[in-house]
Amino acid sequence: MNILQKEIKKMLIENGASLVGFANINGITMQFEQDLTCGISIAVALKPDIINQISKCPTLDYYREYKRVNNLLAHLGKLTAIFLRNRGFKALDLEPTNERGYYVNLSTHLPHKTVATRAGLGWIGKTALLITEKYGSAIRLTSVLTDVIFDTGTPIEKSNCGSCMICVNECPGIAATGQNWNVHMRREDFFDAYRCSDTALERAKLIGVTTTICGKCIVVCPWTKKYIRRAEGV
Repeated sequence: MNILQKEIKKMLIENGASLVGFANINGITMQFEQDLTCGISIAVALKPDIINQISKCPTLDYYREYKRVNNLLAHLGKLTAIFLRNRGFKALDLEPTNERGYYVNLSTHLPHKTVATRAGLGWIGKTALLITEKYGSAIRLTSVLTDVIFDTGTPIEKSNCGSCMICVNECPGIAATGQNWNVHMRREDFFDAYRCSDTALERAKLIGVTTTICGKCIVVCPWTKKYIRRAEGV
């Protein structure tokens, strides 16, 4: 990791990031300037005590935490982009995915999860969440694209979920097929984002929220459970 990367990572961690990774994204998207060949993946963990409360249904605390983390991610993205531009580099901070599923096909030109897997931060689980060893799926993501040539992480190209089917079986929307992800798969091959979104809308009504928010697959994930137990000192 070069000096500039160390400075960026230190700045982000000091300002609230939980994980930071650097990815080679050359050639994987045509929607941005072609010299933006590196992606900085920024993850912020959701508070474990709040995640631990949503096993039956989402809560208002979870909704507020979701929004807090998204706002923090937007700030961290802007902070990083300004940091790079002030040093003469190009930088584009992408908006964190919000709870409304505001994209036409519930996807983006360059998903934050793609940048994260290419940075080596984690893999895609059976309900299409990024799963990390340290925080499980209890994280939110954003990305910054730049023309800086960084030392990049080793991409993760297949799932580490194995035969685990807990999130599949617990999904209220029955949105996952149970197949393990690999980098060659399309999301719709193993996960129905529309069923997930429709169910999340219905579950959000239980707490008087008119957006898409659920979190069931986050809290039941064994990797998330490890994060919660570690936070509790168990």
